[in-house]
Amino acid sequence: MRGRSRPSPGHDRHRDRDRPGHRDRALRRFIADSTPVIAGGRAILLQIADPVVAAGVRRHSDFAERPQQRLAHTLMYVYAVVTGTARDAAVARSFVEHAHRPVAGANEVDRQLWVAATLYDSAIRTHRLLGTPVDAERAEAVLQAYAPIATALRVPADRWPTSVAAFEAYWADTLGTLRVTDDARSVVRDLLHPRAAPLWVRSAMPLVRIVTVGMLPDAVRDDYGFAWGPREERRWRRTLAGIRAVRAVVPGPLLRLPRVLLLRGMHRTAARHAHH
Repeated sequence: MRGRSRPSPGHDRHRDRDRPGHRDRALRRFIADSTPVIAGGRAILLQIADPVVAAGVRRHSDFAERPQQRLAHTLMYVYAVVTGTARDAAVARSFVEHAHRPVAGANEVDRQLWVAATLYDSAIRTHRLLGTPVDAERAEAVLQAYAPIATALRVPADRWPTSVAAFEAYWADTLGTLRVTDDARSVVRDLLHPRAAPLWVRSAMPLVRIVTVGMLPDAVRDDYGFAWGPREERRWRRTLAGIRAVRAVVPGPLLRLPRVLLLRGMHRTAARHAHH
């Protein structure tokens, strides 16, 4: 009697990749890595290119004293809502609701939809710039995984694009409505040239500036008034190549460490507030 042939190890790996549980884990690892940290500055600059968002950030935050705080809070929110537990998401939502309470226009659906959209677009664009394969299926899966960011900001579920094609159409339309104001330029000065930030933050800012400015859409970068030409373009591409080289040798758990640290910090802050 002929014995049953055993599938090759390669066949097993291919079959495992097709299982929903494996795909979910792969998507979770994709979303949970450190890419949002690199993408965060671009997302903020795009958010405040909306005049209402810029005015709210400028008048109701302490950017000048702690410019890195909004970036940290943005990253906490993304990691908590998209990759965290229900408790993580609830804590993140409570922080956002508290911060938005005194801000005129902060709960306008169109503004919050734009904020969520910048986070998705920046994450996908940064993954691709850093050499991570993002095929159509992965882009669609990440789009749906980011939907809770919008709904947690009180955007009706039916307003979040249901496909990448719908998202790209929304994105192109909204980019055409942006207008960089003096409020936005003031916030950017505090964010990219922090005077009161710790030394380690200020030391990293030249790298942050070239990466952040280089990733902006051309029209938005011009509206901000950033100098950009062949020299800056070459420097930006060299910097991205360096980041890609470093990421290629960093173990996966270390790439996902910022998520762990940010969520831990979020819960420590929540615990301190609960005791006051």
